[in-house]
Formats: sequence, C-alpha cells, structure tokens
Amino acid sequence: MSFLKITNLRKSYGSLEILKDINIEIEKGGFLVLVGPSGCGKSTLLNTIAGLEPITSGDIAIAGRSVNGLAPSQRDIAMVFQSYALYPNMTVAGNIAFGMEIRKVPKEEREKAIKQVADMLQIGHLLDRKPSQLSGGQRQRVAMGRALVRDPQVFLFDEPLSNLDAKLRVDMRTEIKRLHQRMKTTIVYVTHDQIEAMTLATKIAVLKDGVLQQFGTPAEIYNHPANMFVADFMGSPAMNLLTAKVESGPLGLQVSLDRPNGAAPLKLPINSSGAGLGTHAGKDVIFGIRPEALTDPDGADRNAHSLAEGDCLIEVVEPAGSDTFAIVRLGGKSVVARLRADARIAPGQTARLAFNLDKAVFFDPQSQIRIG
Repeated sequence: MSFLKITNLRKSYGSLEILKDINIEIEKGGFLVLVGPSGCGKSTLLNTIAGLEPITSGDIAIAGRSVNGLAPSQRDIAMVFQSYALYPNMTVAGNIAFGMEIRKVPKEEREKAIKQVADMLQIGHLLDRKPSQLSGGQRQRVAMGRALVRDPQVFLFDEPLSNLDAKLRVDMRTEIKRLHQRMKTTIVYVTHDQIEAMTLATKIAVLKDGVLQQFGTPAEIYNHPANMFVADFMGSPAMNLLTAKVESGPLGLQVSLDRPNGAAPLKLPINSSGAGLGTHAGKDVIFGIRPEALTDPDGADRNAHSLAEGDCLIEVVEPAGSDTFAIVRLGGKSVVARLRADARIAPGQTARLAFNLDKAVFFDPQSQIRIG
C-alpha cells in the first residue's frame, strides 16, 4: 500500500504551469528521489508536499490522509534544507532541541532524544559548539539531527549536499543511506545529481519542464529509460545515442552504424523479440548503449546472451585508474567505451570492441520514446 501518494498534481503561478499532472506513489519506508535539471520543478514539488506551496489541483496524501490545505506543522513532516538553516546564536544541542522546546517536550525527554541522534550522527562531541565553529559536513549533520528528533512520518531533503565539496558529498551520501537503512523512515529527496539519485533511491522520479518523464527503480531508470532525455540524463558517462539503420540481415534484424574515413558500416545483429523493431526495418532509429556495454573483448560480460564485435577507430584514450575510457567514432558521433584499466589501445589505431547487445535500447528519432 502506498504511504505517500501524489495524484494528478498541478501547480501554476498565474498562467505559468510549473507542475503538469504529476502521479507518484511510494511505500512506507521508501526513499523517493526527485531528480532533473535546474528549473524542472523538483523543488516546487517538494515544497507542495511540505505545505510550503499550495497546489493548483490534484491531491497529496500521507498515510491515507489527504494533506491538501494543511499547514506544514499539521503534516507530520520534517525538512532538511540546502542552506542548513541553523540558528547561529544557539549551540548544536540548542539547535537540535529547539523544535522540541517549542512543542513543550519535557527536558528529560529532550536530552534523551538529543543524545540518541548525536550518537547516531557522530556529533556528540560537538553539542556545545556554535554553527560558526563547524565544518559544512558537521552543520549538515546538525540539520539532519534537528529533523530526526521530530520522528516525523516523512523526511524531506532539499539538495542537502550541494554546498559540500566532492569528497564530503560522497561521505555524507553514505551516511544518509546508512541512516535510512537503520531507521527505515520514508524520505523524499531532491537533487540534480543523478549519481546521488541512483545510489540513494528505492524509487526515482525524473522530471523535465514540470513533466514526469519516468518513475521507477534505479535499475529500471538506468537499464530501460522511457525516452532519450532519461537515457541521456541518467548515467555518468551518459548513454551513447547514435543514429542507426534497421536492416534485414542473414540471421534476422541488424543495425547498421556508419564508420569514418569511408570504412564499411558496422553491422550488429539484434535480438528483436519484444523490441518492436520489426516495424522499423529500413528506417533510422536511435541506438542507445551504455559505455560499460561497449568494451574490449576480454573485458566483456561472458553471461551476455548477445555479444557482437566490431573494429572501431580510437580517437582519444582517457586512463581513469580503475578503467580506461576510449572515445571512438561511430554513427557520425563520438562514442564512449569503458575498457579495462590495462587495455592496450592508443589513439589513431583501429581496435576490436565488444558490444553487449543485451543492454542496447532503441528510440524513435521523432518521438524520442523507447521502441518496445
């Protein structure tokens, strides 16, 4: 049963529609990540759940109760902001306890709750300090502690890690994941960072221009993107998207990819069962393949049902420690291949690469929607 349910939600400012018919639901204890580029409406959606923004139409229900029109204080939610929003004149303990004091929670109960969250977040040694004496990561922990002592039905996080440096952001991401696994609370989390979305979420909602592009598990979003926007936005490096022609080959359907310098096109066989590609024979499609599904033959997934190999011109080689990235030319575009760290390739040479066609996806060039 869904714990947080958003139904046909619309939000407008005058004639400007910001959110357009959003439908999302998540189970109790789920971790929902709202992701998309700047201006897509994800923070506005979070604010409507919090009650900071009224909705134009639709419904938001928490634990089976519609919260439309209820003030934030009546929704049993707690919010962690990007800016931390700590009181500078209060100690860490005072910041954590402030909400409880307002609600007239007894002192003994407050102190017990402060100790519990301080131990959980490893900030017990900071309780007597002021926010100005803390690092960015420590301030974010305090902001999280202030939300945790509320013990709300839903936690809302609005880009909480965007002010931190890269290493600290990774560390805090792990802390949030560990916290969720321990507490099993329901979380809605806004980010523009698709790596954060993939690593934290049990469900992801991808938004663009106020429209929900896809809603599903991280694996569904990554492996079966609904359209070219999701395919390109989710993943680092992004999915390779190439113009290809569907042809009838000796063993069934195949895709033909142009190669540079007058070389013959590269022909790759397709397992077309359920892919809906039969109706596209003789037509152009967009062929999508992740960098990790395009690799050196020795590094290819031996469990793949459909592996094909082809010679590709290497343009650039980028060693990256655990991997080597190669930029090759195919389908009139630069394509990223992810090879083993010790793969022996050099710019300007033609190298044999393996295509894991189990991982290939195809899109209609006009509608940009996945075929099949």
